[in-house]
Amino acid sequence: MIYRTLGKTGYEVSLLGLGGLFISKCGGDELQGRIDAIHRAFELGVNYVDTAPTYLDSEEVLGLALPSVPQPFIISGKFGGGHPTPFDPRSLDDLKASFAETLRLLKRDTVDIFMVHEPDRPGFYDWWTDWENFTGPVTEYLAELKAEGLIRWTGLGGTTPYIMARIIDTGQYDVVLTAFNSSLLWREAFIDVIPAAVKQNMGIISGSPLQQGWLSRRFDQYLDNPPHWLAKPRREQFRALYALVDELGMPLTDLAIRWVISNPDIDTTLMGAKSVHEVEMNVAAVNAGPLPADVMARLQEIGDMVPFRPSFEPFGCVFGWDGYRGPGI
Repeated sequence: MIYRTLGKTGYEVSLLGLGGLFISKCGGDELQGRIDAIHRAFELGVNYVDTAPTYLDSEEVLGLALPSVPQPFIISGKFGGGHPTPFDPRSLDDLKASFAETLRLLKRDTVDIFMVHEPDRPGFYDWWTDWENFTGPVTEYLAELKAEGLIRWTGLGGTTPYIMARIIDTGQYDVVLTAFNSSLLWREAFIDVIPAAVKQNMGIISGSPLQQGWLSRRFDQYLDNPPHWLAKPRREQFRALYALVDELGMPLTDLAIRWVISNPDIDTTLMGAKSVHEVEMNVAAVNAGPLPADVMARLQEIGDMVPFRPSFEPFGCVFGWDGYRGPGI
């Protein structure tokens, strides 16, 4: 396993981390299988795991699996939804209740990193009482938790790259998790978020290297008879990508994961593995190392075909969902 320094935290983190969403019920109903996947990841050198209250029973599963992990590891949690219900992001009582429940479920006294979840989506979570300086009860409570030693570092976990960059510029946070916009074909985070984080010496975590299923397998059958929401430039981009996959003789998932880790500014990327087999495949891809320069150049050309996500295209893959009609449906 390759390790990189997580920005100003000084933590040496595995280049492949474990994303908590897919060890929740959405990743499969068999509890022991999910626990086995967690244990196998740590056996293979993974030492970073991310979770959140909104990831179904992820915190609970980790609370069952992690006490028996013998080696040191780093865990990050988040404020935002899940508990208590309803959750008011501007209520100090709700923030305190949420943090206490996270500790209870994880069976821990402290958490290494704690993040504000989706701080960049007004109306989704209204965290800030001051939207110019991005401050509110959550910033005050994070500072309190840090002073008390209940957390060591603070972070942001979001999906809207341009607002996220402005929050990063305040210098209030140590780590950023950028999701759904730092993968092989969805690259908006590289425009503002990642450069802003580098300036602040923040640890940088890339979420969803397989873009919630878009890059987990091929969808050739939808390119000849495309759904109406699939933009023509994206369709041609997929054709070019699949042609390169054929030329290289490399699995699409390996190419996607290795593209992410080829960026030296990214300290760890989170796999959405939900089984021992998927963990082993993803670890093998990372252990193969960054991609050669000529392959990266080809992938840059393919990425430049669609520099921004088309408006009707969701973060997660909807190929095969006949009922999808576009945003809001």
